[in-house]
Amino acid sequence: MSSGQAKAKAGIFGEGGDRRWLIASSCVALLVLAPLVSLILIAGRGSGDLWPHILAYVLPQALRDTAILLLGVGFVVVTLGAGLAWLVTAYEFPGRRIFDWALLLPLATPTYIVAYAYLDLMHPIGPVQTGLRALLGLTDPRALWFPDVRTMTGCILLLSFVLYPYVYLSTRAMFLMQAGSLLEAARTLGASRTRVFFRVALPLARPAIAVGASLALMEALNDIGASEFLGVQTLSVSIYSTWINRSNLPGAAQIALAMLAVVVALVLLERWARRRQRYVSQAQRARRAAPLQLTGWRAGLAIAIVSTPIFIGFILPAGHVAHEAFKRVRFAGFSPQIGQEILNTIAIASVATVLAMALGFLVASAARLSRAPVGGALLRVSSLGYAAPGTVLAIGLMTPLFALDNIIADSAERLFGISLGLLISGSGAALVYAYVARFLAISAGGVESGLAKLSPSLDQAARVLGQSAGGAMRRVQLPLIRPALGGAALLVFVDCMKELPATLLLRPLNFETLATHLYGEAARGTYEDGAVAATCIVLVGLVPVMMLARLSRRRAFAWDKSVEGVDPMARDLLLVEPAGAPDKPRGKA
Repeated sequence: MSSGQAKAKAGIFGEGGDRRWLIASSCVALLVLAPLVSLILIAGRGSGDLWPHILAYVLPQALRDTAILLLGVGFVVVTLGAGLAWLVTAYEFPGRRIFDWALLLPLATPTYIVAYAYLDLMHPIGPVQTGLRALLGLTDPRALWFPDVRTMTGCILLLSFVLYPYVYLSTRAMFLMQAGSLLEAARTLGASRTRVFFRVALPLARPAIAVGASLALMEALNDIGASEFLGVQTLSVSIYSTWINRSNLPGAAQIALAMLAVVVALVLLERWARRRQRYVSQAQRARRAAPLQLTGWRAGLAIAIVSTPIFIGFILPAGHVAHEAFKRVRFAGFSPQIGQEILNTIAIASVATVLAMALGFLVASAARLSRAPVGGALLRVSSLGYAAPGTVLAIGLMTPLFALDNIIADSAERLFGISLGLLISGSGAALVYAYVARFLAISAGGVESGLAKLSPSLDQAARVLGQSAGGAMRRVQLPLIRPALGGAALLVFVDCMKELPATLLLRPLNFETLATHLYGEAARGTYEDGAVAATCIVLVGLVPVMMLARLSRRRAFAWDKSVEGVDPMARDLLLVEPAGAPDKPRGKA
């Protein structure tokens, strides 16, 4: 039999064990696609008399505000992220190694917590304005003009100071990879360091900047809490208000389709921005450019620059909510309601994490085992949920899950005479579904990265020794990629815990998580009552950030042979340099 005939006989799903893995992977891909298909069907029903109102008044303002917000956040995160990455890689100054990882700390504070904290801090009777009036001897709150944080400018700045680490992390890694010979050649030709940055380093880092900026913009688009708190009517806020306040699901679905179009445009723009960019690996690793030593006032200025985003994006909001939480607990004790919300948050996030990791392992393993291109295609389809904001997924899930609830309830009552009610939606299964569909890309990507480091000869040796495809995965590959699995699981868990839009729309009745409790308190203006929930979220969010920081600090001893024991996935994800000779700072500014 020829190879062409063998392929035809095997079909699109391959044969034997490969077929079973690919069929299972296809089911996972369909589960991710189902909400998006359902969204189109719901929107096609029409919103009746509400659509002219949406088209004339809601959608134009939402699109305008969303576009302004994305443009502003994109500009600020690129400027902050790329500038800070260059400063900590091209220059040496006191504390640089600490700032190198501390610049990641704003990732631990969700955007809605930062907005919540600054609304309280900058309130006319808040600590900032009260302190300024006391300093100036003023007693009337209206006697002192102060910029209002509840504006588009305030929203852009607050979101940017939380989301810039996406650009910083990817761009810093790219700057570390750039060969010192390229930068030094430009210096030899008379270019200043500023000119080298704009003409050589920055163009080479454009792919990394585009990736980081697209992630930051996706997070800004998905945000609902910060935008609503700060008075910005984005598409996410419009979807929520149309569904909850006007009880019109088709109208919300139509706005969600417009939001999905914005997401697709962002993805295409990111791909277009780096369409001609290629990475080239050299046989031998190029020497890094040595950082320039800063002294005197220049070193002080560098410290001030790198300290500012850490202070604004993490220290001030996290410190404020921690202080308010301490006062609240000291005055009223630890509320039993908060304890129940912590249990709810941990339970729902844990179930979603286990399912996401299991399904991510399945689709990544199917792509590795399959010799057919469909395996890789199914892996990519299964990762589409991460590009869809939580509000979009929630809208798409409502109709099919409610219909399934009704079918189950009718069947149970007809066959057994019992009433089950909303078995899926009422139990939180819909929320778990949304979490898994949205964050499956993280688990599948982590497993795929871990498997990519394993030689195919391991698979072949296991099969020669009599192991099936599943046995080889379970007994050989799974133990070897446990570090990758652990890192991915931690990221999925924290993302599930912080997710606000999908949780607001899909949670069962009388079911509160830390995120929804904080949202409710901030919406009512009772900021002090939400401080404990905000502090818990920040503390849990610190865990993955500290892991990233720990891996980032390994660059300091990556020039030692002990780096050979660092997990390859972690080294590749953060682009930690392999072992070599340390670069010494040279020159004086």
